[in-house]
Amino acid sequence: MLQTPESRGLPVPQAEGEKNGGHDGETRARTASQERPKEELVSGREEGAAEPALTRKGARALAAKALARRRACRRLNRTVAELVQFLLVKDKKKSPITRSEMVKYVIGDLKALFPDIIARAAEHLRYVFGFELKQFDRKHHTYILINKLKPLEEEEEEEDLGGDGPRLGLLMMILGLIYMRGNRAREAQVWEMLHRLGMQPSKYHFLFGYPKRLIMEDFVQQRYLSYRRVPHTSPPEYEFSWGPRSNLEISKMKVLGFVAKLHKKEPQHWPVQYREALADEADRARAKARAEASMRARASARAGIHLW
Repeated sequence: MLQTPESRGLPVPQAEGEKNGGHDGETRARTASQERPKEELVSGREEGAAEPALTRKGARALAAKALARRRACRRLNRTVAELVQFLLVKDKKKSPITRSEMVKYVIGDLKALFPDIIARAAEHLRYVFGFELKQFDRKHHTYILINKLKPLEEEEEEEDLGGDGPRLGLLMMILGLIYMRGNRAREAQVWEMLHRLGMQPSKYHFLFGYPKRLIMEDFVQQRYLSYRRVPHTSPPEYEFSWGPRSNLEISKMKVLGFVAKLHKKEPQHWPVQYREALADEADRARAKARAEASMRARASARAGIHLW
């Protein structure tokens, strides 16, 4: 009688082999031991082939969900920008603005998101355009805009911009865009930001006049922004960076704080920019200390000469 092949771990039909002869039983045992793993191998391949199909299906579902989220986010951002422009236009007539008007003409089927939309619109109005949105009649959900003289509280830079809060807000938006994109922003990216704010670069805006002209003729010529051609680009492309006046008058931490307020986050949410802003603050503190020490030294020298 044949020994069971333990290395395979498969049973051998011994009874039939004993009845029909040793060689026949051995043949059948070998056949069984060869066919069985093949079946298992085929089964394993079929199962393995099904897994990538499920994985691809899951990946497509995840991609579809991500795309839907991005579309919803873009639509929400667009609605906020449209609401800001609607409120600014309504304010020109100095007439109260009702919630029903906002829902009817701008928000539409996003009515369930009204609290979030109105809150984000209020943030943009305050920090970009220098207006505060106030609800003065809670029963009828009526709002008015109040012109804030200093939208960034104690901003001394406003005096250099002619006391114009909206212009300062727009400049801070551009400086923020440049800073968050690695201290460089392509011209097309700046114009795209204006579109998201509901402005056309070359179309008249009742607060800014012609935005492109304001940026190129005022902000660039006053050295708040630098504008140069990007090397080795064909067709030629141009980019904006901080101008020398912005580097002197506006700290990176202040701009990062401005961006953080718009996004309702803390500056630490962007670790790379936050570390750079901290380093900039330290440099400014050292420069200020050196300047004060130099002034004290000159004052002491003048006092000594006067005494003699």
